[in-house]
Amino acid sequence: MKKHAGQDKLAWWREAKFGLFIHWGLYALAAGNWKGQEVQSVGEWIMKRAAIPVREYELLAGQFNPVKFNAKEWVDLAVAAGMKYIVITAKHHDGFAMFRSACSGYNIVDATPYRRDPMAELAEACGRGGIKLCFYYSHFQDWHHPDAFGNDWDYPDAAGKDFDRYIREKALPQMRELLTQYGPIGLIWYDTPGEITEEQSRQFASVIRELQPDCLINSRVGHGFYDYISTGDNAVPARVFEADWEIPATLNHTWGFKENDHNWKDAGELIRLLVNINGKGGNYLLNVGPRADGTIPEPSVRLLQEVGRWVKTNGEAIYGTIAGPEFPYELAWGDVTHKPGKLFLHIFNWRAAFVLFGLCNRVTRAYLLADSNTHVTVVQHPTNASQAMHRMQVYLPQVQPDPIATVVVLEYEGELAVDRLQA
Repeated sequence: MKKHAGQDKLAWWREAKFGLFIHWGLYALAAGNWKGQEVQSVGEWIMKRAAIPVREYELLAGQFNPVKFNAKEWVDLAVAAGMKYIVITAKHHDGFAMFRSACSGYNIVDATPYRRDPMAELAEACGRGGIKLCFYYSHFQDWHHPDAFGNDWDYPDAAGKDFDRYIREKALPQMRELLTQYGPIGLIWYDTPGEITEEQSRQFASVIRELQPDCLINSRVGHGFYDYISTGDNAVPARVFEADWEIPATLNHTWGFKENDHNWKDAGELIRLLVNINGKGGNYLLNVGPRADGTIPEPSVRLLQEVGRWVKTNGEAIYGTIAGPEFPYELAWGDVTHKPGKLFLHIFNWRAAFVLFGLCNRVTRAYLLADSNTHVTVVQHPTNASQAMHRMQVYLPQVQPDPIATVVVLEYEGELAVDRLQA
């Protein structure tokens, strides 16, 4: 099997540019606290950080009853935010399956009073809402299983672990369930490959290639058996990254729900990140952590709705954009996204006029994306004996139409060319 699959199946993902990550599990019930004390970690790692014994952590399942979960509301929120796919934690490192699983009773249908499969309901809602459903699956760490990695307080004998048995008896059977029970899956998001061997990574990729050949795989599967790269958490590359890549990112600090984490980003910061990531060729996978009752915290809802209002107006400058270009100087006024024949100048810091250095192509038309009848004046200057770089003066309307970011469209001739910075 080739490590990297064909490129055609990436078309939907390259067009999407913006997705919703959802971290939801038993840890939402703990909400960052254990035995009356706040645990200093992200919410979904509480079992590990507090070294909670398996038998104690299992008791959360008996209390987990998300009666307010509404799959349609979740999908509607993703649609309102301008997102095109959802990646949800089918099983995180704590080993608890948020879906019906015949191979392990440690799942939401068999072990909780809820006794329903939210993944099935989400699959139906995604299909109706035009959203690609995708699953996160922790394939290396499983703190509940004695043969998997990560739990050294209940299972300290690392040398005695039979990781292949865990793969054979739980991980691969659960992957088969996820790939056969919920219709077409957009991608599988593996995590923390750790010390996984090349052959073990191959097995986790092969089950997907066998059952759903069009399903994408992220790079955290390990050993190069992927379709696109996942960067570090909240880690935006400093420069244009000419590969298929995606950044997983948070709205606050935690991923899973933590009641005391109020470190929310604002909508302007989220929009700037979306533009910056897209401008460097990446996808933005932005996370929410629902509560144990199945509701998404109000600040998350408000922020996603605010971002969505901006995306609704400026989606042409987001969806289907490609990497580059890298201009020779920092852009003090904002950022750029790109499609063949069009540059989208995202103006965050409004001013009456500014100079864009380095664009070699002739601009045939300039206007506001939100109102194509509002023309923008540009004056281009070619290189000459005293000016070794192309420069273009851009004159903006006196009043900024959008207080967060206004997009100016530059339609240009030919294949995009940008001057290199000379020493």
